[in-house]
Amino acid sequence: MLLVIDVGNTNIVLGIYAGTTLQRSWRITTDKRRTVDEYAVLLRDLFNMAGIGFTDVKDVVISCVVPPLLATLEGLCADYFKLKALVVGPEIKTGMPILYDNPRQVGADRIVNAVAAYEKHRCSLIVIDFGTATTFDFITAQGEYLGGAIAPGIGISAEALFERASKLPRVEFVAPPAVIARNTVNSIQAGLIYGYAGLVDGIVSRMQQESKEEALVIATGGLASVIAPLSRTIAQVDANLTLEGLLLLHQRNAGVL
Repeated sequence: MLLVIDVGNTNIVLGIYAGTTLQRSWRITTDKRRTVDEYAVLLRDLFNMAGIGFTDVKDVVISCVVPPLLATLEGLCADYFKLKALVVGPEIKTGMPILYDNPRQVGADRIVNAVAAYEKHRCSLIVIDFGTATTFDFITAQGEYLGGAIAPGIGISAEALFERASKLPRVEFVAPPAVIARNTVNSIQAGLIYGYAGLVDGIVSRMQQESKEEALVIATGGLASVIAPLSRTIAQVDANLTLEGLLLLHQRNAGVL
């Protein structure tokens, strides 16, 4: 079995593949304070519920945008899986030219998403990942990572509003019944959700205009399913895109593809 680990600033998403089939996936809170042993206990409990043992894991691939956690997870792999993990970075084989001014500045998760999306669709693409930050990545029809944009995530925006405006409460991330809301909670939800859908459509429209391509727009990440129905430009939601990208990168670096 292959264990894939995507470390984000807010959550860590883990998946177990048997061949090319995703057997189970989990989402846990990112915590830089946890030790190797604490992560081992957490994974053991998750694995036990799925009937999986540590010895079943034969390979591990990690994408990480939280540098202090990378050493911890590499230690976990060494101590408990007896494996050296494949870490997504500039030195691994991606099969995708990176046209960023400095390719080392592109987050590992953005490359993973781009590789997975292009492998599935083979056309020009805009991949939107709704995470702690929301990233917009443009992939050309030739399979090149061209660049993109980064915006504050919905959670960051909501937290800033709550912290800076004394009387405004935290709210659930759901679309309210109307944009012209009649109470404070719905008013905040309207600004956050409909405002964010407008941000998405605005950036996508500018990217398509600048590139002169009607790129296919794919959304992934925790809140993709909330924003996508309100967006005029998002064509598909692909919840497991990052996990599939990690599987694909493992295959390419193991010589399978």
